[in-house]
Amino acid sequence: MKNRITLIGRVGQAPEVKSFDSGSQKCTFSLATHERIKTSHGERREETQWHQVVAWGVLSELASKYLKKGDLCALEGKVQYRTYQDAQGSTQYRTEIVAKDLQFLSPMVGTEMPNDSK
Repeated sequence: MKNRITLIGRVGQAPEVKSFDSGSQKCTFSLATHERIKTSHGERREETQWHQVVAWGVLSELASKYLKKGDLCALEGKVQYRTYQDAQGSTQYRTEIVAKDLQFLSPMVGTEMPNDSK
């Protein structure tokens, strides 16, 4: 069995980076996907879904450096469900997409991307 998801959408907020004492780095951002649907009354409308994305390591560095609000990107990863206690002691539930691959689809104006052809 596989836990795999592919999303294409727009970045909803500038990526936030958190560095840990171990040297690892985590980047989080939201991604909006939408689809056009036809209601039972024949009306067409758009439905938007928001996804919380987490990237680690090198992917975290690339996302934090090259992604900005409104950029179009594609990602592959897995769905992860977490439960934790907040500061008030309430149980919180969180659904996240852990990115394993990221493709930048918006033009990178004035930004030099890493070159793998060296």
